[in-house]
Amino acid sequence: MDLFHRQAEHTDSRSGRDCRFCSTMDPDFASRRPIDRMVLHKLEDSASAHLTEDGYVKHRIAELIKKRAVTFPAHLQRSA
Repeated sequence: MDLFHRQAEHTDSRSGRDCRFCSTMDPDFASRRPIDRMVLHKLEDSASAHLTEDGYVKHRIAELIKKRAVTFPAHLQRSA
């Protein structure tokens, strides 16, 4: 088992909840499939807590966008 895959726990989506990080950082969060928005209820809001691979990837993209915004402030993003 590698770092990107969890052991199947035989649970359904009722044991999940919406990812708070994604809901605040991703402007397209509402248009995601419901299963892609959910994380396991007993884990913190991290990419690996997502129930689907698409949810994981979109969470990581949101993290990278947040890091880029902190690294390059808006007034420095454009160059000559």
